[in-house]
Amino acid sequence: MEYSKLGTTDLKVSRCCLGTMTWGEQNTEAEGHEQMDYALDQGVNFWDTAELYAVPPRAETYGRTEEIIGNWFEKTGKRQDVILASKVVGIGRPYIRDGSPLTGDSVRSAVEGSLKRLKTDYIDLYQLHWPNRVFPHFGRNNAGEIDFAANDTAQIEDNLMDIQKAIAEVVAAGKVRHFGLSNDTAWGIMKYNEQAKEHNLPLVVSVQNEFSLLDRKDDPFVAEVCARDEVAYLPYSPLAMGILSGKYLNQPWDKKWRYQVAKEINSDPGSYRFTEDSTAAVKAYLEVAKKHGLDMCQMAIKFCDVQNFVTSTIIGATSMAQLKTDIEAFDLTLSNDVLADIDTVYRQHPIPY
Repeated sequence: MEYSKLGTTDLKVSRCCLGTMTWGEQNTEAEGHEQMDYALDQGVNFWDTAELYAVPPRAETYGRTEEIIGNWFEKTGKRQDVILASKVVGIGRPYIRDGSPLTGDSVRSAVEGSLKRLKTDYIDLYQLHWPNRVFPHFGRNNAGEIDFAANDTAQIEDNLMDIQKAIAEVVAAGKVRHFGLSNDTAWGIMKYNEQAKEHNLPLVVSVQNEFSLLDRKDDPFVAEVCARDEVAYLPYSPLAMGILSGKYLNQPWDKKWRYQVAKEINSDPGSYRFTEDSTAAVKAYLEVAKKHGLDMCQMAIKFCDVQNFVTSTIIGATSMAQLKTDIEAFDLTLSNDVLADIDTVYRQHPIPY
């Protein structure tokens, strides 16, 4: 396993980051513990979670994934071996702080809740799960969706400052080591760091956004900010929630798959990803993998890993077989011919959803 520096910090994180959101819904606690044991043995020292998890999110499983990780820390005594990232929920979940917008007070209370569930006295990387302001994300890629009248810049900046001051407090108290963003933009990263430098507050050291063969909107704009300002880029959903595996091309879908699980609890993990163009793109990428004798999932994960602005790619698995395949992807080499064929498909399907 190779390691990279996490932004401007002195932390060295594995190129593979262990995602945990299925633990407590699609995976039992015992299965989560088995994944943690195996990942750490393979040199995966960077793990990502959130107060929101398990996923698909619902009130009944809120905080459950953090509890599973905390129980593993308590059982094994290996907290010091893990660089742990967690996230505070943004606006919109009525069962979490009444769905209210993220504020400094919500950061303070959320940190305390996560520390208790995780059974630790510090979190290495604490991230804002998504911002309060409205902008195109979570599949909404079309221009013209930002309502500037409803998102006054001065009010946004005041809210960011309130959040940043709370982050500074929990950092000073030793409860959080570093500050990161998730599902944010080039403007968001730069605005936070502009205010941080002006007021001597913690810098944004990372951003965790969706990125895959099917979703490359962060390249080059967010990518350039990350590369030039030493902000670690942490892509999640390198398999586009499993779509890039090709398994959803055929019916019937397995009841254990995420989209079927979500249907049972009246949730939607992102059905916008299923379009005629995304189906065509998946088929084309499958042909590239077949042509070069590659496992499709491994090719997709390694594609994220080889991007020069990526620090660590977040994987997730519901079985040990999937986890092993995913981790092994980081040992692959993608030839120039493979990358050229991938580029050909990308130019045919640049925005499939």
